[in-house]
Amino acid sequence: MSKRLDYNQIAPAGIKALGGVYGYVLQSRLSATLIELVYLRISQINNCAYCLDMHTRDLLNKGEKVEKIALLQAWREAGNLFDERERAALAWAETVTRVAETGVPDEAYQAARAVFEERELVDLTIAISLMNAYNRMAISFRAMPAAAAG
Repeated sequence: MSKRLDYNQIAPAGIKALGGVYGYVLQSRLSATLIELVYLRISQINNCAYCLDMHTRDLLNKGEKVEKIALLQAWREAGNLFDERERAALAWAETVTRVAETGVPDEAYQAARAVFEERELVDLTIAISLMNAYNRMAISFRAMPAAAAG
């Protein structure tokens, strides 16, 4: 597989706009590790090699345990490895990412609202939407993961 085009060079203003949303998410009250776990889980669902590589590296650089990263895809079966906020964020990320299949049911919303304040839930949903956009860009134009570049 080879890169189709460099969207960063072709539409820098559009990519900069996405970067602005990324900056907004980083300044939210959500922890950086929580956001990275959500980004990695979304990238697993969407099968985005570029983002899987990037967010795995980011979590490792933040000091996250390898076991937690390795079990992210099976977080429901990982016992207490993931805390309440992480489990709620991952469940919300999965249902929102799979919106065409799930319709984001009321039960999912109520479960997320039981853990997150309104603003946190909106910010989390912005983060989820952003990562889905980044995944679609990277997959569509075949962005190469750093691991494959060298």
